[in-house]
Amino acid sequence: MRRHSMLILAVLALAGCRGGTSEEPPVLPPPKALDHYILPVTNMNDQPKYTAQGKNDFWPDASDNRLPPENTVARGALKADPAFYRGIGADGQPVTEYPMELTPALLARGQERYDIYCSACHDRTGSGQGLVPKRGWIAPPSFYDQRLLGFGPGQFFQVISQGVRTMPAYAKQIPEADRWAIVAYIQALQTAATASLDDVPAEQRTNLR
Repeated sequence: MRRHSMLILAVLALAGCRGGTSEEPPVLPPPKALDHYILPVTNMNDQPKYTAQGKNDFWPDASDNRLPPENTVARGALKADPAFYRGIGADGQPVTEYPMELTPALLARGQERYDIYCSACHDRTGSGQGLVPKRGWIAPPSFYDQRLLGFGPGQFFQVISQGVRTMPAYAKQIPEADRWAIVAYIQALQTAATASLDDVPAEQRTNLR
């Protein structure tokens, strides 16, 4: 009996050494053929499994795809900080302070993301005369309009996230951290355009040209 089992194993091993390609379907032993000699063989070319958009009679809707349980949140996706993720404070109003530290690195990131996502319409200076409105689309307002000069960080964040009038929402394209970086850069543009020499620290004035 042991010799028989060894012979079967040798045949199977040789059958697995395919020296060339073939258009014929693979020859596999049925799952129960070797029950008396080794562990049952599973034909992995033909096995039950769940597939996307597949049918499953176990569920009332006969679908393999399952919805997550109600009121569940994926790990790491809770977004419990309303100031950072939605731009609103405890009072439900747009925040007037940034929910992170303003740094040169943040402004540099904001400029990079602004040039990618915003400058096509708003222009790289924020004038509202980008390439898109110059070719016939509705021009956005200048960031230097008195109304927009009065915007706080949370208001800019919400406009980027939700869109307004002809401007689409960018929540899916731009992560929250990058949206805040863009807001910081927009307000830096506003400050640079409206500041006077008195707003520059005395030790920095010699750097101006």
